[in-house]
Parts: sequence; structure tokens; C-alpha cells
Amino acid sequence: MTPRFDTFEPFVKALELRAHALDRPFVVALDGRCAAGKTMLAAALAQVTDAAVIEGDDFYTGGVGLRTEPPAALVGACIDWRQQRIVLEALRAGRQASWHAFDWEAFDGELRAELTVRAPRPIVILEGIYSARPELADLIDLSVLVRADESVRGSRLLAREGVIGPWDRQWHFAEEYYFEFIRPPMSFHMAASDMPL
Repeated sequence: MTPRFDTFEPFVKALELRAHALDRPFVVALDGRCAAGKTMLAAALAQVTDAAVIEGDDFYTGGVGLRTEPPAALVGACIDWRQQRIVLEALRAGRQASWHAFDWEAFDGELRAELTVRAPRPIVILEGIYSARPELADLIDLSVLVRADESVRGSRLLAREGVIGPWDRQWHFAEEYYFEFIRPPMSFHMAASDMPL
């Protein structure tokens, strides 16, 4: 059964202990459904551990229109995991990493002109949907499934999006496929559920 941390402090202590045992950055993937709390958890961890946080949404490649592929194909099309590999490889080797993030404000399919830069830290957190995908497994030291009660997650989604339309739903179907067939909950090292942040 996947271990769970129901409070924040034991989770932090576990990360720090594991990171201390390595002579390179310890890489954590915080994966989970949209609005599960991945970004909040990553930010809280960064404050108390001085971790470098990589936002998975920076690597979005799914386009701005509706797509016709089945959910399995959408999982592969959503995030540029090859670019994520380059970033993780650099940070694990103790080198600075940089990339051009998807421009969510413009939402025109383009990347931001300015570079996002991260320096290596003892803990590196890749947060976002598909961050624990199999293509990155050899670079991830700890995969964490971030979960929230469905009513809480639904409320967060509505507050963030205003309305859940066809564009959002296509990605929700892809997430469901991913967590059922590619990374089921039991495949994660641990789960973080409804942490009091």
C-alpha cells in the first residue's frame, strides 16, 4: 500500500533525510489531478527546504484548441517531457537549467520570450500533472501522488477556471487515463492527501 503523510512536518523531514543521504540533488515529482494542490505543496516545501521548483505547466505543448485524439494520445501530447528531462539532467548534475515557459497569459500557443532559470538545490521539485511519467522515472528519486477530496478539487477548479468547458474536459479525460492505466495510485512511492498547508 502507498504510504501516506497526513501532516506537513513528517513529509518535510522525510524529504530532508533522503536528500541528505545523496551527493547530488534529490529529485521529487509531485504529480496529481488538476487542482489537487501540487503547486501549493511545492511552494510550501520550497519555503522550508530551499528547494528548486520546476512548474510542469511551463512545458505545456497541448495547444489552445480542442483536439480529437483519444486520451492516451493526449497524455503524450500535453507536456514536453523531453525538455523536462534536459532540465532535470542538468540540475541533477549540479548545473543551472533554463527554459522558455509556455505563455499562459497570452494563451496563443507561444512560449515566453524571457528564460526561466533554476540553480541546483539539495532538493529539486518537479510539480505538475505527468511529472511522474515513466519517461522520467530514471531521474526521479521520489514520486508523490498529491490528492484532494473531489469536492475540494472541484471547488478549486471552478474558482480558477470560472467554467469547465470542452477544452478543460479533454485534459481531464487524459488525466483519468493516465492515473488509471499509466501511473495508477499504487505505483507511486507515497501519497500526500489534503495536507494542512
